[in-house]
Amino acid sequence: MEIMNLNLLKLRIVELLEKYNKITTVAEILDLKQPTVTFHMKNMERDFGVKLFDTRMGKIILTDAGYALHHYAIKIGALASEAQRAVIEFDALRKGHLQIGASYVPATYLLPVMIHRFSNEYPGIHISLSVKPAPVIREMLEKHQIDLGIISTEPFISAELQTEAICEDDLVLILSPDHVLAAQPEPTADQIASSPFILHGMESSTRRFAEKWLESNRLRLPFSLELDSLEAIKQAVMLGKYVSFVSRMSVEDEVQRGLLQMRKIPDNEAKRYVYMVTNRNRHPSALLRKFTAHLSQCLNPEQQ
Repeated sequence: MEIMNLNLLKLRIVELLEKYNKITTVAEILDLKQPTVTFHMKNMERDFGVKLFDTRMGKIILTDAGYALHHYAIKIGALASEAQRAVIEFDALRKGHLQIGASYVPATYLLPVMIHRFSNEYPGIHISLSVKPAPVIREMLEKHQIDLGIISTEPFISAELQTEAICEDDLVLILSPDHVLAAQPEPTADQIASSPFILHGMESSTRRFAEKWLESNRLRLPFSLELDSLEAIKQAVMLGKYVSFVSRMSVEDEVQRGLLQMRKIPDNEAKRYVYMVTNRNRHPSALLRKFTAHLSQCLNPEQQ
């Protein structure tokens, strides 16, 4: 197979067939005739010498070989789009599109003001923000689906991702002023685990920390509640029955207003930071460089 035969259109067909499973739908999206899509599908199978597509109950399903090609189709398509944007945005930042992915805490408590200031300075730039758990943001970066990730997590090493810690984001124990432990300036691990506890959702890095903390202290929770929303967790803790672990910056306002109290988590050696994360294999556009410099300036104005 000559590599020139595997053009972007064919890869886009593979990507869309995996998503919609219908040749008619793919043809409509790409503004092609249905026989043209079928022609490209047959050509790919001929060039590769393997079956890439199966028909099941009127739907087009990728074979294992088809899914292997789909993995690279997504990456190549994203890189092609990024290359186009990088060239267009190389101008004086008069226009462009920046795709950011962020975990909940930085998306809620850090980025709104920073994006607002940047948009005021560069009104022609369109910024989209996707809020997902940190592991999902890392996966999106690896697949070239976003330009930049801002995530709150423990330190990590990745062969594909470049990380820069931009501020600390330590976890704290939160409780209501009416909770029985509110009289304790330094609750013990046993006292915390004996209280009704709210766990974060399964994909949350805070959930993984809580589980590791319990395991390292050889503790089990006799009663716990699982909520997949930080705001819901804070509201439930305010009712007075529960405690939980959350990001310090996420509860600073409630603590100042006397709605919640926070304590250090005993026997906690884990460090958490807010990281600025990019893909090592992705060329940093002028827009991306300008925005990351803007973040650093907002967080560390005295160093500028």
